[in-house]
Amino acid sequence: MYDIIGDVHGYASLLKKLLLHLGYVKTPDGYKHADRKAVFVGDFVNRGPEIRKTVKIIKKMVENGNALAILGNHEIYAITYSLKDKDGTFVVKSKRKNYLALHKTIREYAGFNAEWKEHIDWMLKLPLYLDLGDIRIVHACWSDSVIDWINESKTKGKTSKDIFKKVYKKPKSKTAKNINILTKGIDFKMPGNLKLINNKGISPQSFRLRWWEDLRGKTFEEISFESKFTLPAYEIPSHLMPILPGYSENEPIVFFGHYCRHNGPFIIKPNICCVDSCVAGSKTLIAYCWNGEKILNPANLVHIRK
Repeated sequence: MYDIIGDVHGYASLLKKLLLHLGYVKTPDGYKHADRKAVFVGDFVNRGPEIRKTVKIIKKMVENGNALAILGNHEIYAITYSLKDKDGTFVVKSKRKNYLALHKTIREYAGFNAEWKEHIDWMLKLPLYLDLGDIRIVHACWSDSVIDWINESKTKGKTSKDIFKKVYKKPKSKTAKNINILTKGIDFKMPGNLKLINNKGISPQSFRLRWWEDLRGKTFEEISFESKFTLPAYEIPSHLMPILPGYSENEPIVFFGHYCRHNGPFIIKPNICCVDSCVAGSKTLIAYCWNGEKILNPANLVHIRK
């Protein structure tokens, strides 16, 4: 059985506390459970005070068969930041907004160049999703069509380095769009002639979407999956509706992180669960202990505070 752990973001001490609470024991092979396995939904780096320690813990657990892990968007930032072109120059030429989030990570690894390379090489081997049959794991959004595309890319011999270089260099390419769907989800981009005022008196240019929903007849607030603000209850015009992958209640349970839920709710539908507790703000990590059930059980959510 599996313990699905949300975005850790460099909070190693809190992660250790959570693992011990869940019954994992520290061994020479890392934290280990007699009959369970941890699953990390991505975003190990950035934000927190113990980023190197966090990566070491997760890496050791994965390499010794005591955990599974996938990439989040923050690992992709770190990977891309480290990649070089054929001429030996770094792929990232300028520090865009997303790469400013790496400041803490880069500072922690200063003077540990060999370890940085080792950790990046390990991240490059991690998958973008896991399909374990009765449960699925993705960082932000499950899309069958994108996953089919990922699998097809592998058959064509595209490496992780090739894919992530293209994500940075050609942000409007199909490659970039597909990787972003899995690791960042889908945003609603506000058209220039439409303005909405949220509950904080601000007009957002975009907002995160409930990618599993059928949007027909829903309001802007009903399609939003924002934790920072709420939107008005205006029905979204049909011609503005984005195309979403959707996720029916007949499909396997899917777990993801990314959306910074603070105090929840974490169980969104009987088969949809977001395990991101926004650790940097809440100082709380959560895990869902899956025991083979077909319908999510709120009693299986575990919260550990600093």
